[in-house]
Amino acid sequence: MQMSGEQRIAAPRQRVWAALNDPEVLKRCIPGCQSLEKESDERLRAVVEVKIGPIGARFNGVVTLSDLDAPNGYTITGEGQGGTAGFAKGGAKVRLADDNGGTLLSYDVDAQVGGRLAQLGGPMIDATAKQLAGKFFQQLGEVLAPGAATSTSTGATASRAASGAAASGASGGIPIVWLLAVLSGALIGYLIGRGQGGSSDWMGLAIGLLLVVVAAGAFHMGRRLGAPIVHLDQALLARLGAENRK
Repeated sequence: MQMSGEQRIAAPRQRVWAALNDPEVLKRCIPGCQSLEKESDERLRAVVEVKIGPIGARFNGVVTLSDLDAPNGYTITGEGQGGTAGFAKGGAKVRLADDNGGTLLSYDVDAQVGGRLAQLGGPMIDATAKQLAGKFFQQLGEVLAPGAATSTSTGATASRAASGAAASGASGGIPIVWLLAVLSGALIGYLIGRGQGGSSDWMGLAIGLLLVVVAAGAFHMGRRLGAPIVHLDQALLARLGAENRK
């Protein structure tokens, strides 16, 4: 199977080149891609699920990049095994060129399939390949659309900040407050003890810790009082009691 085509992408050539070498971007753009791991700068391992006509297959394969000419293009070759469905292997030459503020991506594909997939015939495979290529470039264009990266980055940063704040409030906020309270109570008690004479240091510390205990009690009382209160009427209580007796 041989296929050639070109696609205009509304993004600078350097940005398109970076995207074509970013495993996370490629994973988002390749239809049916389940995983894509970078083993080196020139080698990636992928798992892709696709359906060609009535045959669905899960391909495990390796992709190799060669003839790297940043940011002008490269050669990509790969081979995947789809179990009983067959196999697929081939390569493509990808070229990038400036195009009125955007990028013109051209490609020439030479691929081969075997096993049950080969029994489907050339027209079916060609149509499926063109459809998958169209989906890939459509998604790549959406990822590289002006403002897409900024909004994604901003949203991710805001999400991380919110998660960090929630985690700090849930796990780190109370321990810090307690630590400050203990230190403050100990300091107050120590100063009180020193004011009454050196022999009263332990009494001062005891007074400080007592202040901490009182503050802790007030803190938990405030939390309980601030918690929402559920009011149950008599009819609801009777119904719940009847259900429990059953």
